[in-house]
Amino acid sequence: MKLERIETFVVANPPPRHGGNYFIFVRLTTACGITGVGEIYNATFSPHLCAAMAEDVFARVFAGHNPHHIEKLWRQTYGAGFTLRPDVTVMGVLSGLEMACWDIIGKAAGQPVYELLGGKVHERLRSYTYLYPAAGDVYPDPDAPNVYNDSDIAADTALKAVEQGFTAIKFDPAGPYTVYGGHQPLLADLDRSEAFCRQIRAAVGDRADLLFGTHGQFTVSGAKRMARRLEAYDPLWFEEPIPPENPADMAEVARATAIPIATGERLCTKTEFARVLEVGAASILQMNLGRVGGLLEAKKIAAMAETRQAQIAPHLYCGPVVAAANIQIATCSPNFLILESIGRFDGPFMDFLSTPITWQDGYVIPPTAPGLGVELNDAAIAAHPYTGTELHLSMAQTPHVP
Repeated sequence: MKLERIETFVVANPPPRHGGNYFIFVRLTTACGITGVGEIYNATFSPHLCAAMAEDVFARVFAGHNPHHIEKLWRQTYGAGFTLRPDVTVMGVLSGLEMACWDIIGKAAGQPVYELLGGKVHERLRSYTYLYPAAGDVYPDPDAPNVYNDSDIAADTALKAVEQGFTAIKFDPAGPYTVYGGHQPLLADLDRSEAFCRQIRAAVGDRADLLFGTHGQFTVSGAKRMARRLEAYDPLWFEEPIPPENPADMAEVARATAIPIATGERLCTKTEFARVLEVGAASILQMNLGRVGGLLEAKKIAAMAETRQAQIAPHLYCGPVVAAANIQIATCSPNFLILESIGRFDGPFMDFLSTPITWQDGYVIPPTAPGLGVELNDAAIAAHPYTGTELHLSMAQTPHVP
């Protein structure tokens, strides 16, 4: 079996754009006609440039080779140009290509990928969702009351999510995250964050875990101050409390609070996650399968986490092919905790797949189809080309000051 062809697709995510402005999909085809799909999670450069990078890597490394040879293809890509170090752009491209190879491998074997990475452990996968606006764009008027800044609206939205079946909900009311992070939280940020936890806890009681999200916006001392405000409401985690560069600093936050620390959406490769585990920076690892290095790399990270009594909670703020890969790795990992979902995996987010993701009463049901269990919807993809200039996500460009 040999890889013969690559196709890339840069797709505009329709409103309400939950999951980002666009998705970057790849499809590989073997000489014998088996196809595999993958997704690149890369927010650093233009998505069209990232697609061109994938075509370049495929031509230099993957074309003409057996898709089963994951380790060899992985190392040749990782070490290209005398690098051999975690590079978020290289790893995003490699993740998408590696994911597509596993899809081919599963289809050739007639098995879901999880059966080839240790076998099914979980019959269903607990999932959580962000609190999103009930209607309109994902970015409502910041000066008007909305789910991101008003604790009453957030509590009402959280209750509705619980009534749909969710047993965990995530929210991030702690203020802007900027290219100048970390900063000290303002008193208003602390008050708002505590109010969110207090009112959401009052609304949902013990029917749901609270997941307190941030985006690495605090200093170590600022994160400690925030954690002290939140502890009374017993969140399941405090996510990425400081920027991700120095795990030792995050470990200082972890030692100062009883709230479990979760991190990993911006990390790639087992090397970066090993540093997190070695210093005790987090006990919940949030690898993103479209950035971390693919499925096999994620499995290695999950295995390392087992040795430290840490759990995995695969991250998802990108498209539905990464969601499908997350489901595969969660299903075969004994230390799986919870899966991020985009709502109930319905609505415009799923338009680009011709196969559904099954969500039932707060849980994702692993597919039984071979490979990743999903296929691209070519007609929907063709109807939504991305022609914008914005990146997938962006941070505020000015410091967060009073």
